[in-house]
Amino acid sequence: MHFEFLVEDYSGYKMLGNLIPMILRSDYDSFKIHQYRGCGSLPKGLKPNQAPEKRALLNQLPRLLEGYGKQYQNFNSDNVVIVVCDLDQRDKSSFLSELNSVADSCVHSPQVRFCLAVEEGEAWLLGDWNAVKRAYPKAKEKIFNRYQNDSICGTWELLADIIYSGGAAKLKKQGPMIIGRTKYEWAEKITPLMDISNNKSPSFNYFKSTLESFM
Repeated sequence: MHFEFLVEDYSGYKMLGNLIPMILRSDYDSFKIHQYRGCGSLPKGLKPNQAPEKRALLNQLPRLLEGYGKQYQNFNSDNVVIVVCDLDQRDKSSFLSELNSVADSCVHSPQVRFCLAVEEGEAWLLGDWNAVKRAYPKAKEKIFNRYQNDSICGTWELLADIIYSGGAAKLKKQGPMIIGRTKYEWAEKITPLMDISNNKSPSFNYFKSTLESFM
């Protein structure tokens, strides 16, 4: 089986790069990860905008799925596209319906699954406290204990308050570039230590079971 993963940013790219081999565990499976410039939004009329500022995952999703559909139309059963993005503040049911409508609108639709990190990708890291603590021994457990898995609470900010010196408030003052770089570092340090069989994030477990369903 070959998997094509579409993810919205560099930290997600790093996270999946470490986690996917732990899940697949097969010499017969192959995968490739593609990162984009943020999540973006689905274009009006599902027509992608080629402007540089629109090179985000959702903006390009109709074009991407149509392209994969054409590429795999003769051997679709051996290939699957996995779209991974943050739910953020969206309504889960409505967002999934919109995403599925993109696939349905394709003339040539690939085999595709949509996996949402609820609320954000950092929820998958927070699903494994032991990994967080091993990566960051000074992590603040009292703050972590206030967290409810996959809650809509400002997930990356909460993780910052747990492990970043000065917390989210200090990190935000340094601007988006530093925030992105720091999120990448979190993914880089925490994911190799994660126990994928004992993660408490429901959205991570859905992602894991989605991959396992093709094995």
